[in-house]
Amino acid sequence: MTTALQSPPGRSTSRLQDASLLNGPMLLLRSIKGFRRSQSWAWLASVPLALLGLGVFTFSARAEVALSDLTGPQAAAFLADNLWLLIATILVIFMNAGFAMVEAGMCRQKNAVNILAKNLFVFALAVTAYWVIGYSLMYGGSVIDGWLYFQGLFVDPDPSGALECAAAGDTGCLVPAVDFLFQSAFAGTAATIVSGLVAERVKFGEFVVFSIVLTAFIYPIAGSWQWNGGWLSELGFIDFAGSSIVHSVGGWAGLVGAMLLGPRIGKFVDGKAQAMPGHNMAIATLGALILWIGWYGFNPGSELAMDQYVAYVAVTTTLAAAGGAIAATVISTITSGKPDLTMIINGILAGLVSITAGCGNMTFAGSWLAGAVGGFIVVFAVAALDSAGIDDPVGAFSVHGVCGVWGTVVIGLWGVDGMDPGAAGIGLLNGGGINQFFIQALGAAAYGIWTVVTCWLAWQIIGGFFGGIRVSEAEETQGLDIGEHGMEAYPDFASS
Repeated sequence: MTTALQSPPGRSTSRLQDASLLNGPMLLLRSIKGFRRSQSWAWLASVPLALLGLGVFTFSARAEVALSDLTGPQAAAFLADNLWLLIATILVIFMNAGFAMVEAGMCRQKNAVNILAKNLFVFALAVTAYWVIGYSLMYGGSVIDGWLYFQGLFVDPDPSGALECAAAGDTGCLVPAVDFLFQSAFAGTAATIVSGLVAERVKFGEFVVFSIVLTAFIYPIAGSWQWNGGWLSELGFIDFAGSSIVHSVGGWAGLVGAMLLGPRIGKFVDGKAQAMPGHNMAIATLGALILWIGWYGFNPGSELAMDQYVAYVAVTTTLAAAGGAIAATVISTITSGKPDLTMIINGILAGLVSITAGCGNMTFAGSWLAGAVGGFIVVFAVAALDSAGIDDPVGAFSVHGVCGVWGTVVIGLWGVDGMDPGAAGIGLLNGGGINQFFIQALGAAAYGIWTVVTCWLAWQIIGGFFGGIRVSEAEETQGLDIGEHGMEAYPDFASS
């Protein structure tokens, strides 16, 4: 393709469709009323200068402390905390690749493009919705004390508060921009979990609308109950990195969608679940490893500072994943006669979800055991959903919903009060009494009830407005890649 630098001789380019790439923008602007006069260009040129002046004025009016005003140790701690959270954020965002690969690999070839498109696009939606209103609903000022918060639309990036915090000698002083980015990655994770439960049969557009509602309203309001000092936080509820707040919310939201959609064509024959193997287990395995690595941003990043406890959380996370993988492999071998790779993958993820709430409140031995129980649970949870006639193509609810609840309540069984050696037990089985167990169970139940009710309403309203949330039978049989996107993931290979 070549771009003409000028119109051919003797020809006046007066129509936009006849213009070159260079002349087109000028014609478009001249067609707008007000841009025909030369004076209008002076006004247009003043816009960026006015915005720059406004930005400088606003920053200078609010930023009373600059980074250069901090002492050496204060500046070092401030930069280390914010740099660590930025690195952790990148790891969590990279988990989207892991989710996409696990889900696409465990589903059929004819739906691979649809799954990849959902996982990629949903993060863009989540960041935008969370930027516009979600972050404010989750971390804003109190509207209804303990239950509802709001601080206005959009995120205020002013760093002055964080600089003043650092000048006072405190740690964990995060600038709003990096804090928002980290929290938005969590919101995107909750929405991505839903994709696995509704895979291979949900309409792309309707899923997009639901993802916006989830990340803009449902997830942030629930998250504020714990992470913004809400009523669960006041009760003493513990969810360090989101077993309930992120994973079970995503799991419950997807479960409601899966139940409303119904099972895929051919999944159940005469009431018995039929195997529908994934098309690429190599990709699914790589996705599981990407998620495991990304979890080092998810859990250690939730310390929100670079301190002596970051490595501790990383170890509890690793041990739980190992315990989950071993337990799921052993149980699947006993129940099916051979080790099932899909169960090894889900066992790893189950162990990671099982430690996410308690990664700062578990001993190393307790972490491994929590993950192992999660790996044990996930095998039977997958079978239980099949027996109930619920089609979960990748085992997302078993991993994130069931093990999210387990990871929350296990703190009340053998959790400890912090990460220091010799920390007192707060769980029932290590001398802490039953109170913490009841608080954890109440929190897990609250997140389940809130998500089921609100997401049922959301799915129903979206379905009613757009004429249903499921693709047609013909489109499902052909594959969503062609029906929804007009392309195939592997065009050079014949579908079997």
